[in-house]
Amino acid sequence: MTALQGHGTYDAVIVGGGHNGLVAAAYLARAGRSVLVLERLDHTGGAAISTRPFAGVDARLSRYSYLVSLLPQKIVRDLDLDIRLSSRTVSSYTPVERAGRATGLLVGRGEERTREAFARLTGSDREYESWQRFYGMTGRLARRVFPTLTEPLPTREELRRRVDDEDAWRILFEEPIGAAVEDRFADDLVRGVVLTDALIGTFADAHDPSLEQNRCFLYHVIGGGTGDWDVPVGGMGAVTDALADAARRAGAVLATGHEAVRIATDGDTAEVTYRTGDTEATVGARHVLVNASPQALAELTGAAPPQPAEGAQLKVNMLLKRLPRLRDTSVDPRDAFAGTFHIAEGYEQLAAAHAQAAAGALPSAPPSEIYCHSLTDPSILGPDLVEQGYQTLTLFGLHAPARLFARDNDGAREELLKATLAQLEVHLAEPLADCLATDADGRPCIEAKTPLDLERDLRLPGGNIFHRALSWPYASEDTGRWGVETAQRNVLLCGAGAVRGGGVSGVPGHNAAMAVLGAPAAGGAAGQDG
Repeated sequence: MTALQGHGTYDAVIVGGGHNGLVAAAYLARAGRSVLVLERLDHTGGAAISTRPFAGVDARLSRYSYLVSLLPQKIVRDLDLDIRLSSRTVSSYTPVERAGRATGLLVGRGEERTREAFARLTGSDREYESWQRFYGMTGRLARRVFPTLTEPLPTREELRRRVDDEDAWRILFEEPIGAAVEDRFADDLVRGVVLTDALIGTFADAHDPSLEQNRCFLYHVIGGGTGDWDVPVGGMGAVTDALADAARRAGAVLATGHEAVRIATDGDTAEVTYRTGDTEATVGARHVLVNASPQALAELTGAAPPQPAEGAQLKVNMLLKRLPRLRDTSVDPRDAFAGTFHIAEGYEQLAAAHAQAAAGALPSAPPSEIYCHSLTDPSILGPDLVEQGYQTLTLFGLHAPARLFARDNDGAREELLKATLAQLEVHLAEPLADCLATDADGRPCIEAKTPLDLERDLRLPGGNIFHRALSWPYASEDTGRWGVETAQRNVLLCGAGAVRGGGVSGVPGHNAAMAVLGAPAAGGAAGQDG
């Protein structure tokens, strides 16, 4: 716990020391504002942390968030962050059995090798050419949309003009993504690989009329203007440690073990009551930035709660003595697991799993995807583990809504984990259990987290990793100028539930700081409080 000396009044009090709160703290402190961060836990970082989850094992894993795409280089440069992101040499591998033969689709290791993989799977170049056209389109859109995330919100029409591609606008912003997938691709496996980016943490069908899946897809393909998802060297904790260091260097006070319990404001000044142990105290603030969910914001201010949120994923961390051998002998396991290893994610499989979950049952063939952090960045493992060939595996399961765990979280977790690993083992030439490492007590090095576990551990409402449904990156009637404004003009929402929130991006933290500083527009100098 970090002791907080004195109470007093600050220019800004930030509730929550996750990565967005740390970004906001660093920007505001560098601008000369007095800043206090109140963090409930005994450490900063929120869901973007690294831990050693297995007793007596020197493996520091990105426990919850694990890859980075949406963090703008502008934030890294502005805050002089000492972080390094490493590209993955393989984008994805998707195993499948065709005509009684184990095969798969490897995307990466060069354009020619990828073309050959498509041809081997589908028998022609047509799917590969469609793939190139489709992702050429998303790449052009990414280069135009991504820079707007750290600018004041454009209107819908302003963003449409900036995209300057009516086909791309229709595909991503106006009609269910399933229509584009089915129009452009014929192979079920290829369709499924494309669709998965629309479903990460989002419980939706390809043709959901709400377009929630489209918004999820959009944020997955625009990161950095490329859509690439990179590995944080040193683990996700290295990113948030660098942010905490930047905030402290700038003069922000980071008070861990201090839980905010109430915010009172008249719109000009505010008081934040916090609890440490059994003691309550109050601190004054000109602005309060809430790096927590919209539900938490409502509880702190006494406002009406928003619509309930629901997460829909199974998160699994594993440590292996070695990578398992694959039934598809044409691919090296080091290539297959270096990118995103898709499991039971054919197009029809995804639809079937969604239908089962929507009907109230755990999917019988749960879709999921795996990647191996340590292949790209072995620094998260102790030297002895590296020398022995140990590897980490991170699995993210889809279509596992929180409602399925409400009756028996522990039992449903074990059932779903077993079914998920069984789907993986369909494509392995040996049992996964033979490859799993054991901890100091002889237990297998594997842990699984349901949405309800994330709600309990991190206070994510319903276990939703985005805090609520993702929003379009343009203004509406109630979004405000930066997408962080609330009903109280000096209280801002800077967590993942802000407009243009979700993912390890720092964007809501940046935008909340800009709202406080009164930044006029992109590239403009920050002025006085607006």
